[in-house]
Amino acid sequence: MAPKNTKIQFPLWHYLNQPLFSRDTKLILNPRQFAVLWRIQLLERCWVKHSDAKGHQQS
Repeated sequence: MAPKNTKIQFPLWHYLNQPLFSRDTKLILNPRQFAVLWRIQLLERCWVKHSDAKGHQQS
């Protein structure tokens, strides 16, 4: 079980593994900007995962 008070640390591995020459994603060199964007995308992924877990609900 995960602890309740978890602080998301800087995503160093994701920052270092950014694609350099990709047309699909933009390289972000500023670590603070990358961390903010990564946290927003993490929240969106969790939100989608949570809504998928609920499944189809009938009215």
